[in-house]
Amino acid sequence: MNAPALLRLPRQRLALASALLATWLSGCVVAPAHRPVYAAEGRRPSPPVAEAPMYFYPERGQPDGQQDRDRYECYRWAAQQTSTDPGMTPVRQVRGPSPMPPVRDGADVVAGAVTGAALGAVVSSPRHAGENAVIGAIFGTVLGAIAQESRAQAIEQAQARQQQAAAATRVPSDNFRRAMSACMQGRGYRVS
Repeated sequence: MNAPALLRLPRQRLALASALLATWLSGCVVAPAHRPVYAAEGRRPSPPVAEAPMYFYPERGQPDGQQDRDRYECYRWAAQQTSTDPGMTPVRQVRGPSPMPPVRDGADVVAGAVTGAALGAVVSSPRHAGENAVIGAIFGTVLGAIAQESRAQAIEQAQARQQQAAAATRVPSDNFRRAMSACMQGRGYRVS
């Protein structure tokens, strides 16, 4: 080999190593889009749970007209007390897509190890390629594990926030149901 060819060889290795490193690091920054697990397993997401209807049974032999009036007055009173009118809210609320379950299958760890080994071998001299490939694989494994765990924790946190939001949206409805039940029980009805 002549001298200019020898000078170009390390630059080519450096450029290749830089390109591989940039590609690998860009994979650590943006989470890849995973398919939802239920599609792979043949399961479908569960539909939103509708509230059970409330039934009122007269215990004092109230006539139909009295039952209708009691139901109307208790409904208006419960809506006023709780500032919630279930008759004015949508029957079915549209929910966003549920986050997928966290994946801890080791794919990111393996990808990190392979990428680290490749980078370690490419960046080093031919004499130390094997040693540096092992070192690169170790660092890649650690970085892959960190990326996988942080992604799984982010998914778990998103699920917890979604559950808290769902619980918060049920509170006004639950308050209305309690107020309506109390009013109807006070007027001589059994509530179920």
